[in-house]
Amino acid sequence: MKDYAKYSFWMETSGDDLTPRPALKRSCDVDVAILGAGYSGLWTAYYLLRSNPGLRVAILEKEIVGFGASGRNGGWCSSRFPVTPGMLEKRFGPNLARELLLAMYSAVDEVGRVCEREHLDVDLCRGGILSLARGAHQLPLIQDAHSIYFRLGLGDHCELLTADQAIARIKATRVYGALFSPDGASLHPGKLVRGLARVVERLGGVIYEQTQVTDFRPASFITSGGELRAQRAILLAGEAYLSRIPRMHRSVLPMYSLITLTEPLTGAQWATIGWENRESVASNRLTVDYLTRTHDGRILFGSRGAPYAFGSKITDEQDLHEPTHANIQGALVEWFPSLKGIKFTHNWGGPVGVPRDWMPSVRFDPATRIGVICGYTGQGVATSNLAGRLMAGLISGRPTGLESLPLAQRQSPNWELEPLRWLVVRYMQTALQRIDESQQGRPRPWDAGIAEFLMKH
Repeated sequence: MKDYAKYSFWMETSGDDLTPRPALKRSCDVDVAILGAGYSGLWTAYYLLRSNPGLRVAILEKEIVGFGASGRNGGWCSSRFPVTPGMLEKRFGPNLARELLLAMYSAVDEVGRVCEREHLDVDLCRGGILSLARGAHQLPLIQDAHSIYFRLGLGDHCELLTADQAIARIKATRVYGALFSPDGASLHPGKLVRGLARVVERLGGVIYEQTQVTDFRPASFITSGGELRAQRAILLAGEAYLSRIPRMHRSVLPMYSLITLTEPLTGAQWATIGWENRESVASNRLTVDYLTRTHDGRILFGSRGAPYAFGSKITDEQDLHEPTHANIQGALVEWFPSLKGIKFTHNWGGPVGVPRDWMPSVRFDPATRIGVICGYTGQGVATSNLAGRLMAGLISGRPTGLESLPLAQRQSPNWELEPLRWLVVRYMQTALQRIDESQQGRPRPWDAGIAEFLMKH
């Protein structure tokens, strides 16, 4: 049996027994069948069972609860939607953009409410989100974002900070300013996903682990242990792993995000950094970086950068990529030079599901009774709660007030066929890396305009 604790610090310290639950051994009937025991599937099951006591809900999971992104992420419960406010406004207009962002703010609050109601101790800290401009070239990005929030009538949800104000919160190098939003939290994702599974079971749901879905039909999942037939709906909520199902292979692209974690810092070390409010911190690099101060006093630093594998391949070997992890560890010390020589206790990673237009989808077809949730691009902790509430309403036919949101009842275009997919994605990965490096003193790449155009299309 796999050692599931090794897949992330969060799973290792979830405080939960990671012994797999029994697998599906025979064909059976339920009302709703769900593929994927991560946040999307669990939130949907939770809200279905809360509003429909006695409903027969079963979840199928190839590994164990939280094996995927739900148990490996950076610990952000963020109000940020995977698509930027400016792009939302451009695609859907100011009213729908504002409505969606307000729903995201509410989703952060809702996660906290559920944890309190269900007595889930997930180390929740409402520290907000601090987006740093590290370098003068990043200042226009946070200034533009601030202007867009005000234009959408959401100015009270963000604050533009000077360099001194930002450094008073966190003493990182090369800080030129920051955008602060109070609408965000950090938490222990392993405790959340494992605890939510226990709540679903307490409400009457059944979770089958070690059960691989090989195909699906309008009213059933075909598994290695039998057929799970559903009277009302089946839901595909496997995120990046949906690409393993032949019919869903091009719907999402598995893009790896990698994380490193320090040993607990001493009081003297924290004094050189500050960060007393435990904000979720990021800069504005195109290749992404995200930092979390954990409940036990460590620094988590995550980034993109692991190479995309031909054919959307997903393997355990890709979770650890020595050059990328080394770069991340070097970046952490560059942010905080006083931590030179710090020990790193954990490295891990995993795939996030990226749709072709970067826009999450929550759709349910009453005719076929098939539902799909996917496409968080690595920002799924709060977004999955919003998506799960919406999906539960679509399945049960009960309005939630979320049906008008742009992610409802939509489908992203498919990714290109290989080898074009591999060529474009690998080009984009290297091009964005070169652009980031050029903004730190190197010449701007000749093809930067091409890469930036492709990023928006």
